[in-house]
Amino acid sequence: MLIAAVLCLCAAAATAALGLWSLARPRVGDPVGQVLRTVAPTQLAAATILTAGGVVALATPPSTGLLVLVVCVIGAISTVAAGCYQSAKVVAQREAAASCTGSCASCTLSCN
Repeated sequence: MLIAAVLCLCAAAATAALGLWSLARPRVGDPVGQVLRTVAPTQLAAATILTAGGVVALATPPSTGLLVLVVCVIGAISTVAAGCYQSAKVVAQREAAASCTGSCASCTLSCN
């Protein structure tokens, strides 16, 4: 259980570092940069979840610690996946709205 808890804490540190790095980067106009920047808060939330799981795994009996660790890892992965999906969806909508120019009668894009 000690190894799993330490690995979880290391993953939390790496996720937090990646989230802070994404926030520290300057704002850019490309869609990939926008998605990376908007996913940063969910990465920080996932780092918090992983930290909690690692600490609980260190402090509780192995059976309880394993259950909490598994739930926290699944929660952190789900949080980042949902954040990526939502960020990509918003950026795609902005890109589609920005490309709406000209005659709206012949436009097939949903800009609203």
